[in-house]
Amino acid sequence: MDFDVLIVGAGLAGASLAAALRTSSLKIGLIEGAAPRRPDGWDSRVYAISPASVAFLEEIGVWRHLDHGRVAPVYDMRIFGDRDGRLDFSAYDCGLEALAWIVESSQLQLELWETVRRQHGVTLLCPARPAALAVDDDGAELRLDDGRRLHGRLVVGADGAASWVREQAGIRARIRPYGEKGVVANFECSLPHEGRALQWFRDDGILAWLPLPGKRLSMVWSAADALADELVALPPEALCARVAEAGAETLGPLAPITAAAAFPLRLMRVDRPFAQRVALVGDAAHAIHPLSGHGINLGFQDSRALAARLAGLAGWRDPGEASILRAYARARAEETLLMQTTTDGLNRLFRPTDPVVARLRNFGLNLTNAVPVVRNMLVRYAVSGHF
Repeated sequence: MDFDVLIVGAGLAGASLAAALRTSSLKIGLIEGAAPRRPDGWDSRVYAISPASVAFLEEIGVWRHLDHGRVAPVYDMRIFGDRDGRLDFSAYDCGLEALAWIVESSQLQLELWETVRRQHGVTLLCPARPAALAVDDDGAELRLDDGRRLHGRLVVGADGAASWVREQAGIRARIRPYGEKGVVANFECSLPHEGRALQWFRDDGILAWLPLPGKRLSMVWSAADALADELVALPPEALCARVAEAGAETLGPLAPITAAAAFPLRLMRVDRPFAQRVALVGDAAHAIHPLSGHGINLGFQDSRALAARLAGLAGWRDPGEASILRAYARARAEETLLMQTTTDGLNRLFRPTDPVVARLRNFGLNLTNAVPVVRNMLVRYAVSGHF
């Protein structure tokens, strides 16, 4: 089977790339091990989708088809230091409709899946898993575990942090585990959150409450492995009490909606997000600490940037050309480096340390909060990728 582009992984980054190529004449093969499923009730894994990523999802025809009764806008955000530091962000002050929108992972995944299933020019190969990859000057051959052989001119690794494509392409990844896990769960709250996200830099980790529709919230608690395991093992009522207390009872008593789950946190950098006839997008290309909520937004912008360089190619151009892949890498270098450096630095800065450093970091939060121009510039970069 012959294709122009082979995308390995139909997660959010891979499926959005395929959808973004809908106006091109490229023949696309999308390889995925298992179709997504809708969980019962609410999904415990949610994402904060930035305005820039919403614009991308609108461009590819996905955003309008989501169930917006299950999407919550974030109008304000309050960040509390581990002493008396505080930083406030407001969509209104920045001239934005919202700072972000909180969306369940499964809802995004299912809508993207249906979009690419209907898309002319896309062949969805599922269930299918790659077994071998061979690349030369003329193209790439991808052999699947069922023996099928696929030929393409560009292979895109959208297969997650433990990327098989990245390994096969010989792209070196530098991985530093944080010794932390992100604990996620959803709760009913007693008081209205009014579209406000809350985040606490605590001695025992970073706690974030994200608004869900109605009087509901989604929690992400980035905590040391031992504490994370303890939180996941708590009975539902005890977990509710622990989370409410950690958030200073800001939204009153909590009631469980989903069970707690945890995933390991790590920083991952690659030497470059491409090799001969191979490009990486999403978690295959980078991993950051979740304290900024920007991991998936980096992935969407990867797909947007790569699609922009592929969709308009003349028929005689080769999508696997080194010049195209270098241009993609340059386009993504600044934002990726900034977000990796910023989130890693903040995580290090707010780890328990001596009182002098604690006073300085909380002073920094208060100083930034007191200068609206600086504060609003930070928001604008976070939501659009530029000041």
